[in-house]
Amino acid sequence: MSDKDLPVLLVVEDDEGLQRQLKWAYEGYQVVCAGDRASAIEALRAHEPAVVTLDLGLPPDPDGTSEGLAALEEILRLKPDTKVIVATGHGARESALKAIGLGAYDFYRKPIDIDELGLIVARAFHLHEIEVENRRLEAGDETTVLGSIVSAAPEMLKVARTIERVSSADVSVMLLGASGTGKELLARAVHEQSGRKGAFVAINCAAIPENLLEAELFGYERGAFTGAVKSNVGKIELAEGGTLFLDEVGDIPLPLQVKLLRFLQERVIERIGGRQPIAVDTRIVCATHQDLEAMIANGLFREDLYYRLAEIVVKIPSLAERAGDSVLLARHFLNRFSRDLNPSVRGLSTDALAAIDAYAWPGNVRELENRLKRAVIMADGRTVTAADLDLPGRSTDENVPINLRAAREVADRRAIRQAMSRTDNNISGAAKLLGISRPTLYDLLKQYQLSN
Repeated sequence: MSDKDLPVLLVVEDDEGLQRQLKWAYEGYQVVCAGDRASAIEALRAHEPAVVTLDLGLPPDPDGTSEGLAALEEILRLKPDTKVIVATGHGARESALKAIGLGAYDFYRKPIDIDELGLIVARAFHLHEIEVENRRLEAGDETTVLGSIVSAAPEMLKVARTIERVSSADVSVMLLGASGTGKELLARAVHEQSGRKGAFVAINCAAIPENLLEAELFGYERGAFTGAVKSNVGKIELAEGGTLFLDEVGDIPLPLQVKLLRFLQERVIERIGGRQPIAVDTRIVCATHQDLEAMIANGLFREDLYYRLAEIVVKIPSLAERAGDSVLLARHFLNRFSRDLNPSVRGLSTDALAAIDAYAWPGNVRELENRLKRAVIMADGRTVTAADLDLPGRSTDENVPINLRAAREVADRRAIRQAMSRTDNNISGAAKLLGISRPTLYDLLKQYQLSN
């Protein structure tokens, strides 16, 4: 990694020997040195360092603190989020307290202990990074598609474009994806994009006992069965002029599949115990995590119903396939839950971000949401840590391409998307995370056709 890709540490010190010593000691930073207030402000404007070490004894007042304190005030006026660590050997306690009162982050006494100062500097950089993260969170920076779905992954953008195209067409849509991938949110998006004026009605076919599902879908007349003391409108009728979402459609029993097929073919229903056909203009959107084609082969699902329901099939990627989205969603959920459950929590620590990014999320978005909710409640400090998340060990990816070039491209794409997500599409920040220069990152974005 070249110096220009390292975090910038501005050292304001008039002793050139000490400047060289600090440059040598802090090779993990791009150390920029200034010997007086004017050159310090010039360097601040040019490099915008996150952390500054400032000797209060600067010329033309090297034996006092007036020039150093003036420099401190000017630095914080121009860049208030800068962490300024002051050094003093002149009435150390009084000068340090005055500097802290003006807004300095910390202080150290001369003569300098390189190791001790190194710890203070490292802690200042860490805090600055967390505060930047908090400001992004408070500003509500996130990427949404279809109005409400948080994502910046190309895989989800492709799904969004498909839904936008098919929503206005009068066709049935089948959403295929694992549990927790957001199938109901996408079904709602189909409805909202369609322009249909009726209601969006959802029913989970797996959650209703088989003997009650028909009544829930088609309704019933008074006296149709024991306990039917009055007529009841079913979900299909409730969605008249709108959209009915059949979640876990693979759990519909075979006898009821026949009745649903008739509705899709003729667009009329009959309530249980009724004799009068009722015309209904209801669009069907369905979803399942099951392999319906295998169920058809085993005689568990009707092939003719499948083709009626699956006029358009949309496959939803898992969260593990949406590079960078886990961090975006974590910020989104933290913002929501902290507001209601623990207002003192303002952000995610760097180790929490790394853990979220590395975990495979087998339970998809639902698992991430539950983890963040628990972590916000359990967090003791102002940030959620990796310990608060309590994630299992990192999962391994078994789907690595055999071809080396393909494997390299997959790895590059994933790393770039993750870095861009973690830095909110900031090119400089992403390049630093990746350990490459900005021009190199621009070239890779262009090469892999990744938008920034």
